[in-house]
Amino acid sequence: MDLDDALWAVVEPLLPKCGRRDRRGRVRVDDRRCLQGILFVLYTWIAWQQLPLELGFGSGQTCWRRLGRWHEAGVFDKLHRILLAEVNAVGRIDWTRACVDASHVKVKKGAKRPAHRPSDRGKTGSKHHLICDGGGAPFTAITTAANVNDVTQMLALVDGIPLVAGRRGRPRTRPDALLGDKGYDSHPNRRELRERRILPVISRKGDPNIKGLGKLRHVVEQTFSLLHQFKRLAIRWERRLDLHDALVSLACGLICWRRLHAGPC
Repeated sequence: MDLDDALWAVVEPLLPKCGRRDRRGRVRVDDRRCLQGILFVLYTWIAWQQLPLELGFGSGQTCWRRLGRWHEAGVFDKLHRILLAEVNAVGRIDWTRACVDASHVKVKKGAKRPAHRPSDRGKTGSKHHLICDGGGAPFTAITTAANVNDVTQMLALVDGIPLVAGRRGRPRTRPDALLGDKGYDSHPNRRELRERRILPVISRKGDPNIKGLGKLRHVVEQTFSLLHQFKRLAIRWERRLDLHDALVSLACGLICWRRLHAGPC
């Protein structure tokens, strides 16, 4: 799998500097090749230990360890913010509204934070909570247990929107309105949104849906579809939550990259 030179030029300065050799004196695998190995795993559901050595990406354990080290250094979050700023610079972020939703994902046996869905206590799972702009650019994502109520994560998603630069003036972090379905109906949350100067556009339980809301909210479903095209995320294979979150953050950055450039990641 080839890594686009332009994308590597953005990623390389963010990586922590290491010597050419490890503590045992062995030559380290090149960072670019390791990132290609991580992308190979992200795009497929191949196990880390089954990453073919003949591809030149190093062993799966090498890529796995490098993924954790880079996540601790905040590499993927920084990459996501940089790419969001580039999307904003070309006017492709719609600040008039943001959309929130959640999607259930199956979990490989042994993953941390297993949870039973109330509707099916025989299954374990996790849930991706996502907020995106009016055009579908992902702002942030949170992974929780499958039985966590969507409404409990709404304010965390709103407050998790990073400062997005790229335009003249102060970086922006607040949309004008927030769109959500009846799962996000909450009087306290509406009050909190208004205090943040965000207009809540959320259907109320027991009332008809707001006319035209579904047509505006479909972008978040499209973003989930793009996120779960990365097969490693469609099912949560990572037992460690931090490694899964690292791959989610990397995938969000790649979705932003695709909005700017057509071609391989």
